[in-house]
Amino acid sequence: MPIFKIHHITQYRYDRPIRESANQIKIYPSIFHSQETRKHELTISGNPLINQFTDFWGNTTGLFMRNELHQDLTIDSKLIVNTNLVEDISFEKSSASDWNSIREKIVRDLLLLDCALPELIKSREELGVIVSSIRKESENPYLFTRNCSEYIFSNFTYLKGITNIETTIDEILNHKSGVCQDFAHLLLQMLRLEGIPSRYVSGYICPNRDGARGAGATHAWVEVWLPETGWKGIDPTNNIWVQDQHIALAVGRHFGDCTPIKGTFKGPAHQDLMVYVSVGYEDGFVLEDNTTVQIAKESVQVQRRIFEESMQQQQ
Repeated sequence: MPIFKIHHITQYRYDRPIRESANQIKIYPSIFHSQETRKHELTISGNPLINQFTDFWGNTTGLFMRNELHQDLTIDSKLIVNTNLVEDISFEKSSASDWNSIREKIVRDLLLLDCALPELIKSREELGVIVSSIRKESENPYLFTRNCSEYIFSNFTYLKGITNIETTIDEILNHKSGVCQDFAHLLLQMLRLEGIPSRYVSGYICPNRDGARGAGATHAWVEVWLPETGWKGIDPTNNIWVQDQHIALAVGRHFGDCTPIKGTFKGPAHQDLMVYVSVGYEDGFVLEDNTTVQIAKESVQVQRRIFEESMQQQQ
């Protein structure tokens, strides 16, 4: 039962005062039988009142406002969590979950049906050829899922900085490279082309001295649904089924449903964004990730825009 200490700081700094900052946060740890929150301290500059609710996907979500003039916004999350993921041998034997049984289940469940519908992309035919080839080599949906993850891991390069939160699946296929968010979105599209319900997961991957890509930072992976087993996580960035070092925050159809922090503000300001993540393993081993990005926007008399924590999933 590993115990992790996660320190996650998001800080926005503005070059002039802004006001009426309205924000949404999804940085509360998910509630799973295999994941237990021991302590969670959340501090926000200005000490605003946070209105919590559960969204459509079951994520704990917070809303808060800062109406006064301010030139910075800091969201400081300190989390202690332990995991106890028991290896489910039956999942590997889930050949009973054939394609027909999946179709029969999802037609009676609108949420599963939504998670099984692919995006409209320009490269659908090209990707469909790849998916069809993998399908022919896969005896059942479980093996198909594993083989799709293997395809992404073997044919795409893990490379930071080449993509962002607006990068499309078409662009990922063209780049043949990206980070965890990109690989998660690509795997979702591949699974959904064959009608398998799947969802995006936002969280952290903790250090385990195994050389996992993205360890010690925010991370993204996929959960696949099969009738006999329910939801099961798979990480295409590392080509592994989710293990004890994966800590989940939110789930959804895609990144937009899981964005850790987003909101609006009023003011003709430019902003700098800094994201710091520190993940400590139970024996004291710690990994840190510190990213600073400048977001430049044209100044106007009154500017209203959407901002997202764009670096959160770029690891």
